[in-house]
Amino acid sequence: MITLYHNNKCSKCREVLEILKNSKKEFEVVVYLETPPSAELLESLLNQLKLEPEQTVRTGEDEYEILATSGSLPKSRTDWIALMVKYPILIERPIVSNGMTAVVGRPPSKVSEWLANFDDYKSSLNIITHNLKIIL
Repeated sequence: MITLYHNNKCSKCREVLEILKNSKKEFEVVVYLETPPSAELLESLLNQLKLEPEQTVRTGEDEYEILATSGSLPKSRTDWIALMVKYPILIERPIVSNGMTAVVGRPPSKVSEWLANFDDYKSSLNIITHNLKIIL
């Protein structure tokens, strides 16, 4: 299942939502400011994105500015994740995940590319599974 981590006030999130609707793929929407991700989920998303937490922080948010000017920005991956869980507004958006891979939808066209690659991956996986059944 595809999951969109969404903020209704974000124009890029709304664009990605439309891309997903038009794709006719099954997906769910998580309004992450209302239902913040756990540290474990955020860790998983970062691994799927192949990014470090500080690469997915929204540096223009007030919370970031306060921490930066006070010299209180985290030093470790664990501390960054804890900060993003505490202040989910800091998480870059939109994020789209299928549980194996993920993409930040900036620009939203990245989601269209990701969806095409996801279809290719699923087709390849189906072929491999079919071939394994024949062999076994």
